[in-house]
Amino acid sequence: MDLSSPVEYLKGVGPARADLLKKELGVFTFNDLLHLYPYRYIDKTQFHKIKDLTPESSDVQLRGVMRRLTTHGEGRKQRLVGKLRDDTGAIELIWFRGVFYVQRALEVGKEYVVFGKINDFNGKLSIPHPEVEEVKAENTTAAETFAPVYPGTEKLRQRKFDAKAHRKIVETLFLSLTLADIPENLPDALMEKLKLPPRWEALRAIHFPKNEYQLHQAKRRLKFEELFFLQLRLLQLKSRRKDAVRGFVFEKVGDNFMRFFNEKIPFELTGAQKRVIKEIRSDLGSGIHMNRLLQGDVGAGKTMVGLMCMLLAIDNGFQAVMVAPTQILAQQHFDGIRRDLEGLDIEVEFLTGSIKGKKRKALLERLASGEIKILVGTHAVFEDPVVFKNLGLAITDEQHRFGVKQRAKLWKKNKPNPPHVLVMTATPIPRTLAMTLYGDLDVSVIDELPPGRKPVTTVHRNDNHRQRVFGFMKEEIAKGRQVYVVYPLIEESETLDLKNLEEGYEALSREFPQPDYQISVVHGKMKPDDKEFEMQRFVKGETQIMIATTVIEVGVNVPNASVMVIEESQRFGLSQLHQLRGRVGRGAEQSFCILMTGFKLSKEGRERINTMTSSNDGFVISEADLRLRGPGNIEGTQQSGVLNLRIADLARDGRILQTARGIAQQILNEDAKLELPKHARLKAYMGVMEEKIKGWSRIS
Repeated sequence: MDLSSPVEYLKGVGPARADLLKKELGVFTFNDLLHLYPYRYIDKTQFHKIKDLTPESSDVQLRGVMRRLTTHGEGRKQRLVGKLRDDTGAIELIWFRGVFYVQRALEVGKEYVVFGKINDFNGKLSIPHPEVEEVKAENTTAAETFAPVYPGTEKLRQRKFDAKAHRKIVETLFLSLTLADIPENLPDALMEKLKLPPRWEALRAIHFPKNEYQLHQAKRRLKFEELFFLQLRLLQLKSRRKDAVRGFVFEKVGDNFMRFFNEKIPFELTGAQKRVIKEIRSDLGSGIHMNRLLQGDVGAGKTMVGLMCMLLAIDNGFQAVMVAPTQILAQQHFDGIRRDLEGLDIEVEFLTGSIKGKKRKALLERLASGEIKILVGTHAVFEDPVVFKNLGLAITDEQHRFGVKQRAKLWKKNKPNPPHVLVMTATPIPRTLAMTLYGDLDVSVIDELPPGRKPVTTVHRNDNHRQRVFGFMKEEIAKGRQVYVVYPLIEESETLDLKNLEEGYEALSREFPQPDYQISVVHGKMKPDDKEFEMQRFVKGETQIMIATTVIEVGVNVPNASVMVIEESQRFGLSQLHQLRGRVGRGAEQSFCILMTGFKLSKEGRERINTMTSSNDGFVISEADLRLRGPGNIEGTQQSGVLNLRIADLARDGRILQTARGIAQQILNEDAKLELPKHARLKAYMGVMEEKIKGWSRIS
């Protein structure tokens, strides 16, 4: 059988269903269907009793008789309410969508198996949008006591393609498959060493397991396979780049670097900064093209490391560029670098899209002649007219905010050899995610804060503490400090009970009246010039309070700001909360982060708040964020192309990932081109992957 055959040619599918599967689930071929794994399984021998359900019950399976079906409301607000009863009690089942279809599919008096999540509203339990399957003689056999449940959508269910229909076409597919259709792709010795079942057996068991043990083994095999080939590919990319792309050799540590280190550096470097600079110096002097990720928490001193690397480039006759995602952040870098290099004969310039006309032309001419040694800028740096004489080092800050094409343009700014690349991020990335998202980079970590930096005190306060919070803000302002107040939304939402920014401004204006207090307002819908004006008022100390949305998450450095109040903080992700908290604590004074919430918090919301109040470590927080939200929701990972994992979970499968990467590295160390007979299966499968997979993540 040809697994690349269009799915419509499978018995039981046809053109109409095939069109739905393509649009709703991205299933185009037999192979896509084979690798769309169940997301859970129903053990049809295990049922909850209705009387035993509590608000803490999560996923439950019930078996009972439908005693009532009634509709309430009209139009879009119409809902269907069913009452399911077993021998211990009754519970309401509620549908807000697809009411007409669901009502036609169900019948009062019939027995159903129901699966769903418990909802507690004012002490009354219900199950919104449950999965429902009628109990019939043919679906209570022993063969279906462990039934797979596949991802579905409302549109699929409306077209009568439910979990049962999906199971049926997968069964049909397996009836047509032979062992030859699913060749083994791992060496026998590796499977024996790790005690992994064969590929055919694992694929069969992931869809139709006979028991828990068989399912566990199938998952372990398929997770390892997915992560192993991913790491093998990333490590090959890394090796090929180092072999194929030569780097400029920065042979010497010259006068600029030494003068800055001995006379200009404003503080003693931390041990972590010194270690990272040594790692980078080793790269720059090796003749290999550097492609390094520099991770460091907010305030860890990444920019200082970047500046010292730029001085190495200048001392070896090259230019350097630093690119930031926003004008505010780029301006901040430019001002800091120019201040730190004062007294050294080094031309530093600033380029953004707003610099035009004669000024822009003159700047580009000086850049092309080599007169400008360091260029700091925004996306404008990527444009074709921006030409360097000899660009030796390119630094990007908050890398994930730039598109792949933009990064490629920067890479081509020097020929024939590309500049060395240093990628900086203040978003701590969990080890498992870094190994995948940045798997083909070398990674350096600054895991130490400069001495004298006091950890930010983080507290959680409910709405009834608001007056006390206002009082505390006034005390800090009286000491000459400044305060941020951050809101998650700028427009009122009907579905989420959030205080919007305008309401917050009015409330704060009453509590902090002029002329005693001045307030800045900054949000994403303002014109750039207006936003910059308000930001600068706060930076200069002309306003004591800045009310903002998360536009201030990256790029505002106000050492005098000592209080960060985050409204509706449970609505933010952990990494975002940590970034916001990093806006304070930049001066010598003790700083505070106040997480405001309502009284009612979800379990996940409470866990996020508890994580923030108990830790200032960005890496601890990023691990918790990965566990709570998954990799697809962490900022910047959606565009990577590497995270389209079918079964592996980076939050839970870190051990499998590390094993997979270690074995992949061992194999490539022994046989870089996979030419040994024992690696024939690996080479063949990698060739198939090369054909099928486009856009592997390469950060450069």
